Amino acid sequence: MSQKTAEKKAVARKDMTKMQWTLKEIKRNKVAYFMIAPYMLIFTCFTVLPVVLSMFMSLTDFNMLEMPNIVWLDNYIRLFLDDDIFLIAAKNTLIFAVIVGPVSYIMSFMVAWFINELSPKIRALVTLVFYAPSISGQVYLVWATLFSSDSYGWANAWLMKLGIITKEINFFQDAKYVMPLCIVVALWTSLGTSFLSFIAGLQGVDRALFEAGAVDGIKNRWQELWYIVLPSMRPQLMFGAVMAITSSFGFGGIVTALCGFPSVDYAAHTIMHHLDDYGSQRFEIGYSSTIAVILFAVMIGANMLVKKVLSKVGE
Repeated sequence: MSQKTAEKKAVARKDMTKMQWTLKEIKRNKVAYFMIAPYMLIFTCFTVLPVVLSMFMSLTDFNMLEMPNIVWLDNYIRLFLDDDIFLIAAKNTLIFAVIVGPVSYIMSFMVAWFINELSPKIRALVTLVFYAPSISGQVYLVWATLFSSDSYGWANAWLMKLGIITKEINFFQDAKYVMPLCIVVALWTSLGTSFLSFIAGLQGVDRALFEAGAVDGIKNRWQELWYIVLPSMRPQLMFGAVMAITSSFGFGGIVTALCGFPSVDYAAHTIMHHLDDYGSQRFEIGYSSTIAVILFAVMIGANMLVKKVLSKVGE
């Protein structure tokens, strides 16, 4: 676009209101808007509307049988002041998020960085090996067998063989072991979609930047990583961060499969479990919506914090 054309567009835009200019741009790009319309419709119906509806339902007392009754902030007051189990769930969720989120994020990137150095054929095989646990629906069976409560469990069998214990340990029914084991399982299954996006981002880094960096004084691989690789991968880093946040705050299905519901002494009871308890079993939809809104707000806050941190990369 020439400078003269750009100046004409700027003048034309000044003569129109913002709404007129927006409508004109929509008309000019109508084909593009037509192409994204199906996605926007699905996104609005299945993401935006449920979030808005949850915010409204959190202000009601609704049991799916009677009309919602507006109670305003009573659900929030009950959640923070009268629900002791929610406080336990919030503490456990925070522990999961603080440990699993950053560790899985860094581990995914470091493994992807290592795999990127391999030859293409070996890279494809190793990627499959690392990615496979995250797509296995029955991944918990490995850990259930490994830490089985009887002498057939590998952990119990070896501990007894070595003389460390004399009686089998019921790992997933002992509050002392539940949380650490669940964190290990979460980390083991964390090499998922963000891991693949990191590999794709590393493959897309312009090789000419490394030559330019060498001329500018970059001396080792760590400087290359900080000043060249990470700034070139900001979109993938942000995507990986969002996935890590979502998985760490939403981790619950495998905990239920391993520890039952609820876990012993609520040792691995998370906000997702609390939400499922009130929403799917007690059918207190208003109260469960309150829990969902709080979880949504926490995830948005974590996402904003990570975005601010990633903006400093390479500076």
